[in-house]
Amino acid sequence: MVGFDLDEAQRFFRQPVSFERGATSLEHLPDADLPEVAFAGRSNVGKSSLMNALFERKNLVRASSEPGRTRELNFFVMGAAMRFVDLPGYGFAKAPKTEIARWTGLMRDYLRGRPGLKRAFLLIDSRHGPKPNDLEIMDSLDGAALSYQIVLTKADKPSGKELEAALAAARTEISKRPAAHPEVLVVSAHSGVGLDTLRAEITALA
Repeated sequence: MVGFDLDEAQRFFRQPVSFERGATSLEHLPDADLPEVAFAGRSNVGKSSLMNALFERKNLVRASSEPGRTRELNFFVMGAAMRFVDLPGYGFAKAPKTEIARWTGLMRDYLRGRPGLKRAFLLIDSRHGPKPNDLEIMDSLDGAALSYQIVLTKADKPSGKELEAALAAARTEISKRPAAHPEVLVVSAHSGVGLDTLRAEITALA
């Protein structure tokens, strides 16, 4: 971890947070006037649940059991300090291929060219480890030289051995990638494991 004070991170996350807007094209993005962090991951990896847990809010970020529900870039503002971006899930969605291609392209364009984007947090299900779709996104992030950090979600679900295997696979993968942050985070929106560490990482970026 970056060595940021956990108490300071808790104070930072007590600021009011609100939904700002959803963007279906680059022209609809808010001004890049705040530092931003983005959350990316396969459909149903738990992005919405994790963000709600970080903010200690139940329904601020819409969660759904239907993969692929998020089809735009959703922006949230915390105080006047930081912007959080919920990106469309990739890998599976009940939508026409043309629609999937549109929002996947929008996500990639945002990640490649957004001023003020400090880091992308790449969420990966701890029960499965990195999948081919995750590796494709990592290739894009490496190509854009955008700093990203792997976050293994749903850490309360797998067995200890399964979690260790996913962690080892993630560490092996990032060891050969130039834009990847060297530390893999392990979190659970349900149990709260790892949330303080993730908050501290984000606070340091602000």
